[in-house]
Amino acid sequence: MCSAENKLEVCELELMTTQGCHLCDEAVEVMLQVLDAGCFSVDLLDIAFDDTLMERYATRIPVLVAPATGAELSWPFGTEQLRCFSEQAFLARHAPGKH
Repeated sequence: MCSAENKLEVCELELMTTQGCHLCDEAVEVMLQVLDAGCFSVDLLDIAFDDTLMERYATRIPVLVAPATGAELSWPFGTEQLRCFSEQAFLARHAPGKH
């Protein structure tokens, strides 16, 4: 999936989170196990600072979002679910004409 020639274009993901969220900490641990730092960047978005995000995700965090596709992966997710989600996000990001 992620190779030397396409590492220059990192696939961006966003983790909806907030301070003191122990489930969010667990999600980060799973992401550290699965995601290749050379292929993915993950922005941690604290929903407490955005009313729209708070309304949408307050009872659902942590939620991983692929902004390029709008796809969401809600907690709880394991390594295999995250691997499939990230692979789809990566492939969508690097599809012909998506640069």
